[in-house]
Amino acid sequence: MDTLNEFEYSGFHYRYAVDEHPNAADYSFHVHDRCEIFYFISGRAQYLVEGSVYPLENGSLLVMRPSEAHCIQLLGGGSYERYAVNFPLSVFDSFDPERRLMEPFLDRPLGRRNMYTLPALEEVFSSMAESADDYERHINTVAALTRLITLIRREFRGMEKEAPRQQTLSERIVAYVNEHLFDELTIDRLSEHFFISSSQLRRMFRLSTGATVWEYVTAKRLAAARVMLSNGIPAGQAALQCGFGEYSSFYRAYVKRFGTSPTGTDRSVKKQ
Repeated sequence: MDTLNEFEYSGFHYRYAVDEHPNAADYSFHVHDRCEIFYFISGRAQYLVEGSVYPLENGSLLVMRPSEAHCIQLLGGGSYERYAVNFPLSVFDSFDPERRLMEPFLDRPLGRRNMYTLPALEEVFSSMAESADDYERHINTVAALTRLITLIRREFRGMEKEAPRQQTLSERIVAYVNEHLFDELTIDRLSEHFFISSSQLRRMFRLSTGATVWEYVTAKRLAAARVMLSNGIPAGQAALQCGFGEYSSFYRAYVKRFGTSPTGTDRSVKKQ
């Protein structure tokens, strides 16, 4: 990492980063419990969201809602520069209880209509970090975020007039996995359902999500369990409802993913 400006305050996580010589192995598939706005400035890359592949260029902006799996995929050398802001879904609930501003995050299928082209937004993102203390920085972040999401929502509503495109096979596979996330899923069953070989299914899934089927399923199940735990559901019940047959396997996976036990409060956000 050659340049980094990062802070976290009151549920917000802000990150500006530049890697002059990025290593593709450092950027992995991930799922988290907050919304995200990702703004791409430079590099050679594409973004994977729930089986959809988005080629990136200067000014590309993507939005992801909680538990929407995503991954940056670097395609070559050169400097990689970006902004990323994570925040709770409830960010505007005090004045927008109907969450109309959150339409670009909520009113669409997983992996669809994630990307927008809104160039020259560096000033909006950089203004979030301008402050003398954390409280002032929080004010700047909320003000800039309100402006930014208002612009995104305007673009999102324009997209509703576009004719829907047909899903690719990769997108259909990912959608099927999400529909049956808590059921018993195996590679053989998936390949039989989609009439492709197991090796072809594994390859297509990794290329479109950045993860193996089991990595994807485990991450999504853990994210769902995390929401249940935050709503007061006992850990054993959450594990069972989210498809974990044994509590011990759930406990180990949870600790590995979040760095805390199922009763902890860690809110880590992975590098991207």
